[in-house]
Amino acid sequence: MPNLLEGYPIVTEIPVAWGEMDALNHVNNVVYFRYFETARLDYFAGIGLMEEMQATQTGPVLSETSSRYRRPVTYPDKLLVGSRISELTGDSFVMEYKIVSQQQGAVTTSGTAKVVMFNFKQQKRASLSPSLVEKMVSMQPELAEFAVTTD
Repeated sequence: MPNLLEGYPIVTEIPVAWGEMDALNHVNNVVYFRYFETARLDYFAGIGLMEEMQATQTGPVLSETSSRYRRPVTYPDKLLVGSRISELTGDSFVMEYKIVSQQQGAVTTSGTAKVVMFNFKQQKRASLSPSLVEKMVSMQPELAEFAVTTD
């Protein structure tokens, strides 16, 4: 299964809870956005984004998100959620997610999220800091080509 998440530098393990199932006996579609959120926060922890937000009052705001459901997930199961950056600009980035069911040994869901950096004190968009971009590139060297747009 690890090869299903190749290229995803952060992998979050999430157990499926009984209460996440709906009347059709599979995980409700809304729950996947919580899974994505958990994976996103793990990625943010990996680059120190939340600590930087505390110091600078500049942090991430979710601009848009989407999900593609491929296979139903049921309880009991453990999911592996891979997260990575697929696009990087001066003030935003797009994250990609891939969810793999351990029970099925297959990809069940994929998704994206556009995240915009926002200065909460000034109430306006803000640039990604060079240190965050550097940490993203260290986790995903292929992002180096985008890093020049963040100056």
